[in-house]
Amino acid sequence: MRIRTSVALAALLTAGLTPLALPVPASAAPAEYADDFNGDGYRDLVTGAPSATVGGAAHAGAAHAGAVVVDYGSASGISASRRTVLTQNTSGVPGTAEKGDEFGVALASGDLNNDGYADLVVGAAGEDVGSDVDGGTAVIVWGGKNGLSGGRAVPDSAPTAHDAFGTSLAVGDLNGDGKADLAAGSNGKDIWVHQGGFTKTSGAASKYKITAPINTGGDRGARSLASGDVNGDGADDLTVTGVYADEHTAYDGTLVYLGSHSGLIYQGVLKEFSVRSTIGDINGDGYADIVTSDFWGDSIDSLGGSISTHLGSPTGIGVEPAQTIDQDTPGVPGADESSDYFGWAISLGDINGDGYADAAVSADYETIGSADLTGSVTLLRGSPAGLSTSSTQSFSQDTVGVPGAAEDNDHFGSSVSLSDLNGDGHADLSIGADGENSADGALWSLRGATSGITTPSAVSFGPSAVGVSTSGYPHFGWQMLG
Repeated sequence: MRIRTSVALAALLTAGLTPLALPVPASAAPAEYADDFNGDGYRDLVTGAPSATVGGAAHAGAAHAGAVVVDYGSASGISASRRTVLTQNTSGVPGTAEKGDEFGVALASGDLNNDGYADLVVGAAGEDVGSDVDGGTAVIVWGGKNGLSGGRAVPDSAPTAHDAFGTSLAVGDLNGDGKADLAAGSNGKDIWVHQGGFTKTSGAASKYKITAPINTGGDRGARSLASGDVNGDGADDLTVTGVYADEHTAYDGTLVYLGSHSGLIYQGVLKEFSVRSTIGDINGDGYADIVTSDFWGDSIDSLGGSISTHLGSPTGIGVEPAQTIDQDTPGVPGADESSDYFGWAISLGDINGDGYADAAVSADYETIGSADLTGSVTLLRGSPAGLSTSSTQSFSQDTVGVPGAAEDNDHFGSSVSLSDLNGDGHADLSIGADGENSADGALWSLRGATSGITTPSAVSFGPSAVGVSTSGYPHFGWQMLG
């Protein structure tokens, strides 16, 4: 059975955004995709195993040193053999793999040094930085012709103000200058924005902080970050999820900051309860939309979790949701049951190539047959009106063509990613199940097509196939980029 530490639980809520090409000046040569690390024109899949044992680092509950696996895309999709495994013991990666670092608990990507190759940012929220116990860190690993290698640490600008720096990460052009910026959160109120101009020998050109009205300490703070241009002004905007607090109340919520040439400007907090968010254009109007999740559910509106959508526009995002969907919504497979965790993981991407971003929504505690906490993933189609509950699809390990079998505590859907890994114009569905095989974990990749997600040519493998130790409880598939 999976064990979730409080820091890792919070950091798992990192935004699941299908990466988009970043706008840049005509003189630059950026990466075409923000997740193509070797520049071959195919998107790559990044999967975290933040509890993995590395180099003999001792087991301590769910908190291990951590590892990240990058499976490179190709015309045939991904395979276990075409990969890079990254840890803090990897040559050129800053730091040392130590007990409790949780390297890989947060992930983000983009071409930070504008050299034509996407770079990977990895959070290690449990890293001890000098005498700062659990201070946390973020590490940039550079992309290149041969894939990811080398890197530099992102300095924490306020180590005494918080712990767990690197709990949440997002990359986007937040000031519209054509350079990718990096936002990093912690368990504090402060989110630090490192502005574009990174090089392999120096950090960001400059940095500043925004102070969010959220509760702090423990597993609080900025639980997740996501970026995308919701108002079409050429500057990416930022969402921050945490426990929103004002003089009247405190509740799990998503805050919206609009990007501008002068920095991020606070727009407001979205009205529904939410513990994570992701951004993409689900109605095809050219403005990115926000999808939030309240996977905890409640006793009034939803027992097993729900998602809500907010549509982008020239004026930004409306704070009232355009729609809210749970497993009792007509057309959605399953039933709204206590502790299903519908919305635990969300990713947006265009599966059928119609120009609308579709949504993959997991319920990783869903009961399948007699198997408890085994998990499922539901696909909702994008449309001019938002997410449609017509022509939905649902997948579990009991679905014909999906390798494996639904078993207790698999947590199929602990992470999801919609990204075109074989370059055919259709987003493929990748799924993590971090409880598979007594918390070894595993991942699946299913092909996208005009008809939707298909199971022929499905790929599945666990940590041992990609060189990650199965000592202890690695939880391979706990986190996924995209």
